[in-house]
Amino acid sequence: MIEEKAIEEKAMAPARESPARVLVVEDEPDIAALVAYQLAREAMRVETVTDGRAALAAADRESPDLIVLDLMLPGLSGYDVLAELRRRPETRGIPVIVLTAKREEEDRVRGLELGADDYVTKPFSPRELLLRVRAVLRRVRQPAVEAGARILRAGSLIVDVDAHAVTANGESVDLTPTEYRLLVMLLERRGRAQSRKQLLAGAWDMDSEVADRLKTRTVDMHVRRLRAKLGPEGDAIETVRGFGYRFRAPEAQE
Repeated sequence: MIEEKAIEEKAMAPARESPARVLVVEDEPDIAALVAYQLAREAMRVETVTDGRAALAAADRESPDLIVLDLMLPGLSGYDVLAELRRRPETRGIPVIVLTAKREEEDRVRGLELGADDYVTKPFSPRELLLRVRAVLRRVRQPAVEAGARILRAGSLIVDVDAHAVTANGESVDLTPTEYRLLVMLLERRGRAQSRKQLLAGAWDMDSEVADRLKTRTVDMHVRRLRAKLGPEGDAIETVRGFGYRFRAPEAQE
């Protein structure tokens, strides 16, 4: 009887979330080992590769939950890898954190334009990298909104929350996880201005310590890419000068 009860309780217990799978693309062995060690301590499954072509092959083969990508790679650069990941339907939804020694703003902006979800500059704090990884994994694994509001509409723009699908003018729109959460956040709060810090904390799911340090250009670049992907409907995302952004209220769109 006791054994039957134990079996029943085990069957009714919620399933544990499987460990996150992280692909680390880094050609410097010491840095690759440091990153892998920090992530493995958090019970993540980590695979490391040292060049761009191996990264693309591993992404296709393993479909990781997240990729930490160095930009300075031998042969195929990190920029090329990122562009190819976003081009392929099978990998375009995998979130990517860029790890780079390039500190110039133009270099970081280029990574964001190509579809990076976040970036960390070398030399980096292992704790900060871990915080960034946790934040990205949370927003990928958790629903963007609570159950209830299943469909969000604005003009021809339709967001099916259950299906994680977006259409505009009857056409499917492919968004990265970060772009999707940013859109949902703006739509849910349409008509209300959101500061860049609010968007970083909400759409990026970052704590205030990390959000304070992250350049606001990250938000600006994602909004620019989101507008472009939405076409004419993207014009409803308005810039609030010196503050942030808002999605135009329905009555103002008529």
